[in-house]
Amino acid sequence: MPGFAAVPVALALCAGLLTGPSPAPATAASPAADCRAGPADCYDLYTYGYTLGLHPFTGPDAVRRQLTRHFWLFPVSGGCAGRIRAGARCELLGGNPVEVEHIGDDFFQINTLPGHQLGRGMHIRFAFSRTLGFHTMTVRAWQDRPTDCTGEAFCNGVNRAFAWVTWRVLAKTLRFTAYAA
Repeated sequence: MPGFAAVPVALALCAGLLTGPSPAPATAASPAADCRAGPADCYDLYTYGYTLGLHPFTGPDAVRRQLTRHFWLFPVSGGCAGRIRAGARCELLGGNPVEVEHIGDDFFQINTLPGHQLGRGMHIRFAFSRTLGFHTMTVRAWQDRPTDCTGEAFCNGVNRAFAWVTWRVLAKTLRFTAYAA
């Protein structure tokens, strides 16, 4: 898609203007770590939390189901089907291949594949929770090991800024669509 590659660069220039949760500091991954299961002992990229508003009659599982059954709500869904399933492979916007690694009751997780702009082996988990009727979406990303991009400060900073904005768009979408979940 023309112009899509310029978006991260534009966001980098504006990164000083963005506010939000601080990304988790990157740590080195253990060579023996199985990063598919979770971020422990892996290269931590970021963790962001977003409020989805008050939805007292909707559980976190319903919000996750709504998103995985209507994946066009995902801001970079690209060529992925409307309904995603664990093990499915598709290309997100910009020709970035991913695999749906896990779908749990209140979360789903994707993994970047070879050919993705940020390299292979980046895991991104979208977890949903509710406290006193208020829903939250927590997005956490980690990698098996740093890539040429995520291991370099400028590119990693652009990635984190782009991710924060993109997942914020998702949170704002879910704030309204969760009423239908």
